[in-house]
Amino acid sequence: MIIGFISLGLGVLGIILPLLPTTPLLLLASFCFVKGSERFERWFKGTSIYKRHLESFVRERSMTLKQKLTILLFADAMIAIAFIMVDSFLVRIILLLIVAYKYYYFFTKIKTIPVISADTGKRQES
Repeated sequence: MIIGFISLGLGVLGIILPLLPTTPLLLLASFCFVKGSERFERWFKGTSIYKRHLESFVRERSMTLKQKLTILLFADAMIAIAFIMVDSFLVRIILLLIVAYKYYYFFTKIKTIPVISADTGKRQES
């Protein structure tokens, strides 16, 4: 539950700060709440943050291009740190395969949806 609330707090900060990835942190919070408490799971799924940032992904397995790229680039930065710190050739190859698979999965298994305009409520291309 503690990890869930920390992830939720960082995810909310990610809405404001472009350096923090909102969607993965909120997904982690959701996962923690599902595993930790049915009451907190219901509460979290009822929040506007969940509905705005995660509901379409959970329901339709879809994301906007911006959401996908934010998650992928943040993950790439974390993998790059490991890549630089490791001396093993085999581990570096495995990290590169993880990066390749990650892009494959995001662009073939998760549907890309257009951004919905806050002004008109209609979808617009991003």
